[in-house]
Amino acid sequence: VQLVESGGGLVLPGGSLRLSCAASGFTFSSYAMSWYRQAPGKGRELVATIGSTTGSTNYANSVKGRFTISRDNAKNTVYLEMNSLKPEDTAVYYCNALGGLGQRLYPWGQGTQVTVSS
Repeated sequence: VQLVESGGGLVLPGGSLRLSCAASGFTFSSYAMSWYRQAPGKGRELVATIGSTTGSTNYANSVKGRFTISRDNAKNTVYLEMNSLKPEDTAVYYCNALGGLGQRLYPWGQGTQVTVSS
């Protein structure tokens, strides 16, 4: 299994970024997928989740209305569109597949760094 996150960078407050996560080694379309983030000195938190086939989504309150998760099952890729970015969104962002009980299934990838700063 490989999870390869990309698209991070340095952005001004109020700016936007689009993250991608390319997955391989498992049947991507069969699993819900999630984005997580880990800020310096803090634990990893769940940011957004998207269902496997219905495309239903859930978001952490801190990002609701600003972030949008989507997926392309033909490309085995999940995306996170981030708008109106704030300094507190600064973190390393990771993706993972979810099991039936909502548990993370696979080892973490390398993540992609998002830094929001003026």
